[in-house]
Amino acid sequence: MTTSRLAFSSPPFDGSLGPATFFTGTSQEESLARLEWLVEKRQRLGLVVGESGCGKSHLAAMAVRRLGGLGAEAAMLPLRGLAGGDWLEMLLDRLPLDAGARSEPLRSWQKLDDRLRENTLMERPTVLVFDDLDRGPADAAEGILRLISSPEPRHARVLVVATAQPDGLARLPDDLVARSVVRIELAPWKASEIEAFLDDAIRRAGGPPEAFSPDASMTVARLSGGVPRVVCQLAGLALAAAAGDGLHRVDASTVERSWRELSAAGAVRPGIDGVERGSRQPTSGDAAETAPTVRAVKRLFG
Repeated sequence: MTTSRLAFSSPPFDGSLGPATFFTGTSQEESLARLEWLVEKRQRLGLVVGESGCGKSHLAAMAVRRLGGLGAEAAMLPLRGLAGGDWLEMLLDRLPLDAGARSEPLRSWQKLDDRLRENTLMERPTVLVFDDLDRGPADAAEGILRLISSPEPRHARVLVVATAQPDGLARLPDDLVARSVVRIELAPWKASEIEAFLDDAIRRAGGPPEAFSPDASMTVARLSGGVPRVVCQLAGLALAAAAGDGLHRVDASTVERSWRELSAAGAVRPGIDGVERGSRQPTSGDAAETAPTVRAVKRLFG
């Protein structure tokens, strides 16, 4: 009886937003470099734009970690699904206010202003990251516009980073979008990046090297369109199928079979995840490998 070598110490494609699972592709590397540049230049707003599934939330979580490590006070607030009037209190909950400041009978805006003033006096940047701004309550966008347009000195070292989908920008105030100095576009992964991501995820999970054959990796890239969420869904399903079949590695036919199951289950949404169901899928010479690259504004802090 043949024993499959596809055994792991942890799930390699669990979709978590932790730092260990963050894969730094070309687009992610440049995005973080641009956010560092915004902090250094004391800019007020950066917009991270990408289709659903392109990794905006994971990038936002990593931006908090990266910019916090560079001396900024950084906090992240997901806005999708929040009710109007809740965002400011939830933001304050994520800032390191002491017990006395939290219990003071002050309006929420006054508490936020006091914290921003304290950080400014300490020459410490404040970075407020808002995920899914275009899917959040209208008063959050209005409040953010108030922050970034205020002439008050206490707001001079505040950077707001907001993520949105391209079609969601029209739902944001025009003045807010116009004030973004840098619009950061998250592009799909190239085929070479997908191959590196699969190898890295397998290695982290304690799996065997080259668990995906070169043809299998290329097939994942071709069918997923380079969308990170779809890559994870398809790779995880193919890995489970290969292990169930007693295979020693994932081959292209297993990926194709898994793609059919994924599509039939409706996990890939046409026109949103970057892949049209039933349409011709990109080949290795198409967007999966030849998506345009971008140049970082500046690589900072080493």
